[in-house]
Amino acid sequence: MSKDLGDTDLGRLREQLERLSRLIRQQGFEDGLNPAQWEALRYISRANRFSNSPGALAQYLGSTKGTVSQTILSLEKKGLLEKLQSAADARVVLLALTSAGTEMLAKDPLSSLSADIGELSGKTARRLAKGIVEILQGQIKRQQQSEFGGCLDCRHWRDRSGEDQFSHCMLFDAQLAKDELAKLCLYHLQR
Repeated sequence: MSKDLGDTDLGRLREQLERLSRLIRQQGFEDGLNPAQWEALRYISRANRFSNSPGALAQYLGSTKGTVSQTILSLEKKGLLEKLQSAADARVVLLALTSAGTEMLAKDPLSSLSADIGELSGKTARRLAKGIVEILQGQIKRQQQSEFGGCLDCRHWRDRSGEDQFSHCMLFDAQLAKDELAKLCLYHLQR
């Protein structure tokens, strides 16, 4: 237990986080989409080429494959998402945003949350970020979920930019361009 907060304060903080979560979720019913569809669009826009599959999306959202399949189907019908065949393996389905999907994300209802966080002082914003990361890591560990993260803090990443202007993923034995390094990866820190 935090030495700075008593049981009453912790309970109140938990309730405030729950209310904030509900308010954020309520915003997810905009522009003809539901919260799961917004979450899917956000994830696909940030997933790397090793993690833009329906299975990885299901793991990230903590949903069943059936639920995610329905979300994907709905986003395809709306013209926001498309399924692609992997060049490396024709059995593998990859997901990509269409230009309409990218345009829809520009209207993301969570932009207001980003604006609110942007209004915090530097010190408060840094503490919030640190606290949220620690809480999220605790929940991920407790629920035995995949972490998802970017290359720069992954054990499989090697900076080889001095050799060939690319970084390298040791897990997939693949070159990584600069714009890939911050993308989400299902295999972050695994194996």
